[in-house]
Amino acid sequence: MSAFSAGPTGTDLPQLARPYTVLSSGAEITHEIERRRSRFRTLLRRVEHEAEAQSWVEKLRRAHPDARHHCSAWVIGPERQLQRSHDDGEPSGTAGAPILAALQKTEMPGGAADLSDVVAVVLRWFGGTLLGPGGLVSAYSDSVTGALHRAREQGQLRSRTSMRVFDVEAPIVEAGRWENELRATGVEVTATEYSSDGAQAQIRLSVPDTEVQTQELHRRIAALSAGTVIPTPAGQRWVDR
Repeated sequence: MSAFSAGPTGTDLPQLARPYTVLSSGAEITHEIERRRSRFRTLLRRVEHEAEAQSWVEKLRRAHPDARHHCSAWVIGPERQLQRSHDDGEPSGTAGAPILAALQKTEMPGGAADLSDVVAVVLRWFGGTLLGPGGLVSAYSDSVTGALHRAREQGQLRSRTSMRVFDVEAPIVEAGRWENELRATGVEVTATEYSSDGAQAQIRLSVPDTEVQTQELHRRIAALSAGTVIPTPAGQRWVDR
């Protein structure tokens, strides 16, 4: 029988993961403000890796060589574990830090400040008047906060939710019924493979990453199989809601 890729065992599975907020895939949000003739244009984009964030910063630098500064910050990972900021020639702490703080602290639609997998780049065109450290901090912060509010207004924010993945083996004559009954209770059936002898089906299932949903799946499989089948943990995946 063809098998799915082996997943971690029950003890290897990650801890229950909390949902967090992301930008819609492919969305690019732009917002611009002006302070004493200096223009601050924020561009937001979703990223999965630091190299992707760095590449986008460099792409914008090449696209807008007339901007004096290309300041940036990013937050990446389900636990927001990777965070970076860059002043790009502005006085230390006046650009990258307030950009990062806006990403960290702006409240999202769910009520939490939990935005991640995002890079913000703020382009500054100097207007001829020095703003001072306080003015710079305020301008960079306000430009990013405004972009985040625009993303919300445009419906470009999503909840990224962890799903637990399991495999179950079913008699091939029962596989269709099992799939239908599981789907009817909200379980996602993501793939089915069949043994070469046509006797067994291996069904891959996903449920929200909570103890309640995991226990309920075990209960449903026990009921379908008269207690003869136990779901095998096969990893974790993230989906946007």
